[in-house]
Amino acid sequence: MKYINRFLLLSLLLVFFAVAGCEDRSELNQPTAPSTGQVSFERFVVMGNSLTAGYQSGSLYQSAQVFSFSKQIANLVSAKFEQPLASDPGLGSRIEVASVSPFALKTNKSVGAPINLSYAAPYNNLGVPGAFVYDIVNTTKTADSYTAKAGSLNPIFDVVLRGQGSAFRQAKAQKPTMLFCWIGNNDILGHATSGGTVPLTDPNVFGALWKQLADSLGSLNTKVVIANIPSVTSIPFFTTIPPATKNPATEQIILFYGQTKTGVRQLVIGQDLVTLQASALLTDASGNPTGVGLSPTKPLPDAVVLDKDEVAVVKTTVASYNQTLATLAASKGFAIVDINTFFNNVAANGIVVDGTKFTAEFVNGGLFSLDGVHPSNQGYAIVANEFIKAINLKWGSNIPPINVATVPGSLVLAKKVTTSSMGTPIIPKGTLDNLLF
Repeated sequence: MKYINRFLLLSLLLVFFAVAGCEDRSELNQPTAPSTGQVSFERFVVMGNSLTAGYQSGSLYQSAQVFSFSKQIANLVSAKFEQPLASDPGLGSRIEVASVSPFALKTNKSVGAPINLSYAAPYNNLGVPGAFVYDIVNTTKTADSYTAKAGSLNPIFDVVLRGQGSAFRQAKAQKPTMLFCWIGNNDILGHATSGGTVPLTDPNVFGALWKQLADSLGSLNTKVVIANIPSVTSIPFFTTIPPATKNPATEQIILFYGQTKTGVRQLVIGQDLVTLQASALLTDASGNPTGVGLSPTKPLPDAVVLDKDEVAVVKTTVASYNQTLATLAASKGFAIVDINTFFNNVAANGIVVDGTKFTAEFVNGGLFSLDGVHPSNQGYAIVANEFIKAINLKWGSNIPPINVATVPGSLVLAKKVTTSSMGTPIIPKGTLDNLLF
């Protein structure tokens, strides 16, 4: 797992106190609320990690947060919904397009600031980028978070929780009539994105922690929606860079060499995965090949290779996590969103929504932001519609879907590009090192 760098930590500590008195209550124009049938969004609260927070392209920033999936649902049903907003370019090193041809990314070195720290009540959106299952009930501040135990401090906990107790305690204090909880991705995702070099949460521990959380959620006497864990190996972070390249003179396929747990070997197409971070190793700043991966003496490092054995571990672990979630949802009467099946279908076939086709392809697919992990504005709208479907199915409500065509895209490009035409994207070293999930 990669956590916020030291620069961001120091910056946040400064802006936390500097802007505590500032507040922005600006809202998007609210549409006329549709009938929601047997469900009420009068007090709507959500908990989770970066996916709930509305994190995009390596950063938490206002112009993306207003399109978090829960905020889009709140707008649809005209629910009051306060979020811990951060001014652009946000908290984190936001990834931006440096050029289209050749296709290259860059990080914005500026850091935004929290906007509404002085909001008196708990936020409706209690999603914390970097949160694990453990954190929802147990973490009250940065210093006692799950990752802090390993020496990695994530100051966004203090930005969201603000000394008012754990996310669960703050959710409970609001007496929610509708509560979403989507958590558990980080318990496996950091292991996968690090090429298997960072530990995952043991499925038995995951089950025990989620049982504690489910018991707590069940005590609230409210409608609860949870979501399962997507197949992390089908996202652009793992599918953009193939484990091979072509000889430009002969068009011959050349398999990369990679460092694996069992030693250096040639990688296999369809079995081994190479992460998006490998781009910084495969090409220089101008997009020229560096020769990394082309010989056993210069292999791709283990941290950017998820070999077939590690892929199997990730898939087995996700399946175990999701069985736990399905069992708990059934026993507690929670609605459950099968995000895993949904994203697998999108990765395999794409999906047409409101006249536009979305795929899991990096950049051109429209579903994901520039970090290759988190959805785009429209991607979050599509996720929101999956939550709406689960609510309607569980409680017989008739909430209409969000019109994804009305949601602006996250990227402004001079022309349409595809990963096949742009080749290996130029991603400077360090661009993806501090992602929060």
